[in-house]
Amino acid sequence: MRWKLPAGVLMALAFLVPSAPAMAQIEPRVLNEACQTVERKVYQDIRELVTIDLDTATNTEVRVLANQILAAAKADSLPVLPDAIQERLDGTADDLRAFLKTDLQNSWSTALRATVVRTLTGAGTNVKAAAQKALDEGTIDGYLAYLNDGMYAARALDCAAQPTPTATTQPTSTPSATPSATTTVVPTPASSTSLGAPGGEGGGLPVTGDNTAAVASIGGALLLLGGAGYLIGRRRRSRFVA
Repeated sequence: MRWKLPAGVLMALAFLVPSAPAMAQIEPRVLNEACQTVERKVYQDIRELVTIDLDTATNTEVRVLANQILAAAKADSLPVLPDAIQERLDGTADDLRAFLKTDLQNSWSTALRATVVRTLTGAGTNVKAAAQKALDEGTIDGYLAYLNDGMYAARALDCAAQPTPTATTQPTSTPSATPSATTTVVPTPASSTSLGAPGGEGGGLPVTGDNTAAVASIGGALLLLGGAGYLIGRRRRSRFVA
């Protein structure tokens, strides 16, 4: 029983070794329509999936193959082909087998051609030329070569030919220290508070000059009247007592 474990390990390695280079392979980054660096999209060659004899394969094997092709077509976002395969999968086994034998390549070629046409939207001069060359050739190999390599090479040329945008700076205006002729000088409002008035409300300068003399005259007259009244009152009192 000991030999089964090493044999199982060897079988597992046999499956992993062929896939190791594919896992280690990293696709180089490419430019998209906006000339930005993105991951490369690789369209799969569906012919590589057909590893069975469609004449002698069982219905189950044919159905498994059809589902593999359907998954690849959806991963590549191909038009037409996914719907055509799904329609046959929903039908009979004979219709599915006949489609894979006779109509698969035609439907796949139509889907690849439509995908090439899509890349013409907003394309540059070099991309348009490369796409037109693939369309004129009209073969599956030509479409795949353009979509996987030719389109990216042409796009790199178009992006390199684009002018490099330059930053434009506008001079900043420096305000002048000297007022212009049209400048209006607003006078500073004077405070209503007088320097000589305590309290600051309604005050004015101290009263001097003629006003002082008038006040003194009135005061003297009032003083004389008061003295006269006092003398008159005293005389009346003395007469009354006598």
